[in-house]
Amino acid sequence: MDDATASRAQTGAGTGRLETLAAGMPIPFGGDRVAFVPQGLADAFKPGDRLVVVQESGDLLHVPAAVQAIAAGAVGRAHAAFAGLAQVSDAAITTFFEAFAANLADDGAWSAIARANAEDVARARARGRSTTRLAVSEAMRADMIHGLRVWRDTKGGRGRIVEQVVHQGWTIDQVAAPLGVVGFVFEGRPNVFADATGVLRTGNTVVFRIGSDALGTARAIVEHALDPALEAAGLPPGSAALVDSPEHAAGWAMFSDPRLALAVARGSGPAVAQLGAIARQAGTPVSLHGTGGAWMTAAADADPERFKAVVYHSLDRKVCNTLNVCAIVREAAATLVPAFLEALDLAGERRAGVKLHVVEGSEGALPQAWRQARVVVGRAEGPLEEPKVELLPEDQLGREWEWEETPELTLVLVESVDEAVALFNRYSPQFAATLISEDATAHERFYGGVNAPFVGDGFTRWVDGQFALSRPELGLSNWENGRLFARGGVLSGDGVFTVRARVRQADRNIDRNPATAKTL
Repeated sequence: MDDATASRAQTGAGTGRLETLAAGMPIPFGGDRVAFVPQGLADAFKPGDRLVVVQESGDLLHVPAAVQAIAAGAVGRAHAAFAGLAQVSDAAITTFFEAFAANLADDGAWSAIARANAEDVARARARGRSTTRLAVSEAMRADMIHGLRVWRDTKGGRGRIVEQVVHQGWTIDQVAAPLGVVGFVFEGRPNVFADATGVLRTGNTVVFRIGSDALGTARAIVEHALDPALEAAGLPPGSAALVDSPEHAAGWAMFSDPRLALAVARGSGPAVAQLGAIARQAGTPVSLHGTGGAWMTAAADADPERFKAVVYHSLDRKVCNTLNVCAIVREAAATLVPAFLEALDLAGERRAGVKLHVVEGSEGALPQAWRQARVVVGRAEGPLEEPKVELLPEDQLGREWEWEETPELTLVLVESVDEAVALFNRYSPQFAATLISEDATAHERFYGGVNAPFVGDGFTRWVDGQFALSRPELGLSNWENGRLFARGGVLSGDGVFTVRARVRQADRNIDRNPATAKTL
């Protein structure tokens, strides 16, 4: 501590730089609470490092100086590119999307990306990590190319008149305009890389941080497909910038940067909530995915064959919109539970068996053979033999089953659809809900009562920007932390904009006080 800092400390005046931490040091947060520095953090913290204090939770997050520099550099490049992009034509942006798609379609470029991905997958498996969404495939490649060409064929949104108000002698246009730099943190899914560049369509720039498992794949995409496309189209360098660090601290640093105009976090769980809190306290609007897992309710009048079909088609793979909880009205359990179990058997044949959790008190609806059976479950750490059915306390209904190869979900019996709605609103992540019923009035009551941005009457896997809206998504949002202001639960590249007001005045003598004004 220098003399000036020591003097300020003694008088309680001014500010200084944080250069050291001591174990047990109190750190105020949230206005009236205190967190204490643990020994490990105190030992690791060096001059030039940064401490991010999450005001919602008191989490003390260490950002090493080197990681801060990487994140700040990537944001800085995207920030500089944003000004340059304003001078670039929509035709050039169209050229970028086609060039990016063409590079992915090129077998030489793709071979390099696939080799990098194989190395990522091998490292992840060696650490016992999930590789379900990490491994690239020809289907993923085709989806990325298709998504980029959707953006290629989408009209540029810059300058679009959202609303026009005509007054006597003057007109005001509400005009869509680029928002700025979009910060994007996403899990190890390489295909999201292509989705995120959609923000360029409306004149924004993007900075990414990908999960460490997929960083090698991301580097290869940048080298062999993304950067060459930016150069070929004449877009400013940094228009799409990778935060090239495997450290979680890189995401904390990026979301702390006030130069971001929007922060988007894909994935679920506490890490995503923490990122959202960091961005909000930096003053940045946030789009968070949060916890996933769709719920399905089968009413007493549900058609068993339709019910069986939509359950089966909701379990083809594990993503956020996969069926996670199924509620069946008890009076129809004798017909609907067998249909449900038939669907699970079929889903298990398609994948690798099935694992069912049953809320305590609902297990009596299952046949003895199911309750006594054992199954080999494909876990991230390898195949494990487990009971096919396990009991679950009701207060665990909100748990999302992150399965690998073996479909896994929860069953609960309810007395009515209204009870199912109440359970959804109490325990679920407020994401996706579907009702299987032949009663139109019941559907209206369900829609009015369930607190979800996505509501349906069939399979749950429709909740996807590209599948449902023909637009690659930046992210899906639940209502776990409240309803969304003035937008839907699908955030797409063409939905990232601001609105400017532009006036055109024909009458030069318009005056706010015409009674006292002279005509000139």
